[in-house]
Amino acid sequence: MANKKRDWHPNGFYHIIVRGNNRQNIFNTERDMYEYFRNLNFVNGKYPFELFAYCIMSNHVHLLIRSRLVPLGKIMMRLNRRYSDYYRKKYNYVGQIYQNRYYSKEIVDSIGLLNVGSYIHRNPIETKEPMVNSMEHYRYSSYQYYFYEQNSPHAFLNLKLLPSLLPVGWEKTGREYARYCRERGEELSESR
Repeated sequence: MANKKRDWHPNGFYHIIVRGNNRQNIFNTERDMYEYFRNLNFVNGKYPFELFAYCIMSNHVHLLIRSRLVPLGKIMMRLNRRYSDYYRKKYNYVGQIYQNRYYSKEIVDSIGLLNVGSYIHRNPIETKEPMVNSMEHYRYSSYQYYFYEQNSPHAFLNLKLLPSLLPVGWEKTGREYARYCRERGEELSESR
């Protein structure tokens, strides 16, 4: 039975999650993560897209993405296939490396985009055992570029949109967006 075709809107923003089969690691080394970025750059050259937030964890990936020209399914199929081919060859792995098709949810408003961005960026400190003490120390997340207000080395990463969506009273800077991510997480922790 064929998979149901996913909705895609050229101006839509989507939270994508790709998870390892059985929650197994799909990134074991820095080289694996480098390869994923290399594949993002390659696929972006074929099918342009923008990322607004990303976080690559050991067993899953989060992307906040918009593709104006090409359906996301085409982008994700190419990206997932390229990385799984690399993984199978490197680790002599047989079988499916991803748990299922990627998860995809359209984000429809500015507060939703801010909250999803915050959720994505908080991943390394929200695990049972935090991977780092502070989000800016996690090298495989776009948070560092907001926090340090650095230019991204990746053409596909848009660092302007999320700060521009901050509520009234907040400066529209990367540093302020980073503060929003920290404070949003503290609010959520207090409400639990």
